[in-house]
Amino acid sequence: MKLEHIGIAVKDLKSSTKLFSELFDQESYKLEEVHSEGVRTSFFRVGESKVELLEGTTSESPISKFIEKKGEGIHHLAFEVKDIQSEIDRLTKLGYQLINSEPKDGADNKRIVFLHPKSTNGVLVELCQEKT
Repeated sequence: MKLEHIGIAVKDLKSSTKLFSELFDQESYKLEEVHSEGVRTSFFRVGESKVELLEGTTSESPISKFIEKKGEGIHHLAFEVKDIQSEIDRLTKLGYQLINSEPKDGADNKRIVFLHPKSTNGVLVELCQEKT
């Protein structure tokens, strides 16, 4: 398991992408919309990990609701796993609560599942596996 990316909720993806491009002295390598999650994303490589900027596409998207409640900032930590279903099974047996019990398609060619923050000391944790 390794830290795959840090997700940051933003109000304005265009201006935030510009800000982080300046901060990291590099351009975003990918802009993508994930309709099922109601988000637009912008990715940056930072060392061996990534930073994902997320903007809600509707007022009902999880990102829009997060920003309304908590403001812009770190939304989740994502960890890459070799076998997402094995990790789901293992963590469920240990009593962790999942937000979605089945992996679904996410951004950047990944299958994803989220652990509920109530199970992880208030941190939204995403597990992701590269699609084959």
